[in-house]
Amino acid sequence: MRKFLITAHGSFASGIKSSLDIIIGETENIFVIDAYVDGNKSIEDELRKVLENITHEDELIVFSDLMGGSITNQVLRFAFKENVHVVSGMNLPLLIDLIMADTDLPVADAIENSLKAAREQVVYVNKLIKQSNAHD
Repeated sequence: MRKFLITAHGSFASGIKSSLDIIIGETENIFVIDAYVDGNKSIEDELRKVLENITHEDELIVFSDLMGGSITNQVLRFAFKENVHVVSGMNLPLLIDLIMADTDLPVADAIENSLKAAREQVVYVNKLIKQSNAHD
């Protein structure tokens, strides 16, 4: 089974999960780690709890907010497992596309396709409107 972990500084991960629940419906295969919101929680402990739910037959795609950030750096220790894939610099279109992707598609291909689609969703809308108006 393909499973997903959304992790970010503050409550960004929970916020994205909330949006996902509204847009695609609640799913059981998504885990969330909100880092540094509860001083007593260790990111490492939270990662271990998630990994306890991952078998050798599962694929885990980990989304993190910042490349080079402390969360991504901690997740990277687990990225050397064959069934764990880390994607940094997430946005909502990326998560929707990848979570909804055909599970028969190899995970690396699904990730690459979703990254391409997500990049196309980052648009300077004012410029787009001006270009559209210039052609009318």
